[in-house]
Amino acid sequence: MDIGSPVVNIAIFGGFVALTLIIVIRASRNNRTTADFYAGGRAFTGQQNGIAIAGDYLSAASFLGIAGAIAVYGYDGFLYSIGFLVAWLVALLLVAELLRNTGRFTMADVLSFRMRQRPVRMAAATSTLAVSFFYLLAQMAGAGGLVALLLGITDRGGQSLVIAVVGAIMVFYVLVGGMKGTTWVQIVKAVLLIAGAGGMTLWILAKYDFNLSAVLGAAVDAAGAEGAHLLEPMNQYGASALTKVDFISLALALVLGTAGLPHVLMRFYTVPSAKAARKSVTWAIALIGLFYLFTLVLGYGAGALVGADEILAAPGGVNSAAPLLAYELGGTLLLGFISAVAFATILAVVAGLTITASASFSHDVYANVIKKGDVSPQKEVRVARSTALVVGAVAIVGGVLANGQNIAFLVALAFAVAASANLPVILYSLFWKRFNTRGAVWAIYGGLITAVTLIVFSPVVSGKPDNPATGRSASMLDGVDFHWFPLDNPGIISIPAGFFFGWLGARLSKEFNAPKYAEMEVRSLTGAGAEKAVTH
Repeated sequence: MDIGSPVVNIAIFGGFVALTLIIVIRASRNNRTTADFYAGGRAFTGQQNGIAIAGDYLSAASFLGIAGAIAVYGYDGFLYSIGFLVAWLVALLLVAELLRNTGRFTMADVLSFRMRQRPVRMAAATSTLAVSFFYLLAQMAGAGGLVALLLGITDRGGQSLVIAVVGAIMVFYVLVGGMKGTTWVQIVKAVLLIAGAGGMTLWILAKYDFNLSAVLGAAVDAAGAEGAHLLEPMNQYGASALTKVDFISLALALVLGTAGLPHVLMRFYTVPSAKAARKSVTWAIALIGLFYLFTLVLGYGAGALVGADEILAAPGGVNSAAPLLAYELGGTLLLGFISAVAFATILAVVAGLTITASASFSHDVYANVIKKGDVSPQKEVRVARSTALVVGAVAIVGGVLANGQNIAFLVALAFAVAASANLPVILYSLFWKRFNTRGAVWAIYGGLITAVTLIVFSPVVSGKPDNPATGRSASMLDGVDFHWFPLDNPGIISIPAGFFFGWLGARLSKEFNAPKYAEMEVRSLTGAGAEKAVTH
């Protein structure tokens, strides 16, 4: 399928990449300390950080995956938007302010505050790297499908090359710009993404006299015999009792996962106070909620104007709905602009994930576990930059394997891992007086191992039949079947497992540091001493 002009698309892409590179290079001039590299010098206002959080959170899954899911599956696709948005209430009410007050650079700073440093930091770093990897899969797969659509690249070798280029640019962002450069890229990208999606939404509504019912009706009519189901729940998940359980599992992962995402949690450390952290989340919720309202119109608009069959037949599959809709509305120029915004979305999110993963390894594993706190800030930042290279390479390989999967669904897997491994230990650490080192380690590894094991042996990785639209298996691995876990998302099993292992481990250990708990409680509620180093 050839749409638009590859020359125009590449030119607009190049302009966006050049703009963001200039921003990154300018921001890098002030990167002198670990606080500058990891937390942007804590110099961002609540409003700036809230916009950046929206830019970090509104990933390729939100723009490409959800719009496509709504276009093809209707109501069930919009449930992704609802889950992703409601999840922010958990982050706002339970963790944002307390984490900002207690930690310094990473999630492990909070978890290890009143416990033994080395085992907890090692476990937290392992979990952070795992969650980041699953999230990176979605972004890299989105990049491959998007650019393949725009440049007419249909062979997997060409798409793999595209994924490698995206990985290289993203690593450059992190190596040069650190958190400051990444944050400014996310702010610019959030403004462009919300403005672009809002403009397309108004354009679609104008075509139907600003009548949303008319848009929904047109999508139903375009779908033919299957159209009536687009406005009903359980179109995608209602085929059997098993798929309904899978939906519950997905919903749990979406709602509980955000509060455990390391790259989201790390953003709370870029502001100077807890008040600014609260303001950040308020701004983020407003912008993210507005955007998800746009996805409803974009998804059904794509179904009405493009059609599900044409979307599924495109190189990016379901993920091609938004670019195809842009081409249908405004031709080559709008397609190039919207796709470049989507591409910038992927770059910004991947850069945020990469800096989180590299910071976790260098700060938690290298500085505090291997070197036991005896390391210079300059050396720690050098290790973080080296780690970014490794993370980039792993992301490229994973993106090649995940190419063609629905990226909204892939992100849901990352949410499931985060909710299983990170959320239980965060909540226990902040609110359970009796919690201790063994409980923290058991909660992280128990939830993580359960979630990853169930994903590896699920139909997501192997065993699904071929997709008629692409001729390839709907699983990541084609031609093999070793799955035994029946659900696509493991959340319904792995999230309770994380909480159970944390409770059991704490109960089986007599360790309890009452003075440290009292200090943590005061700091989390008041912010007193939040700027001090938490290593001890």
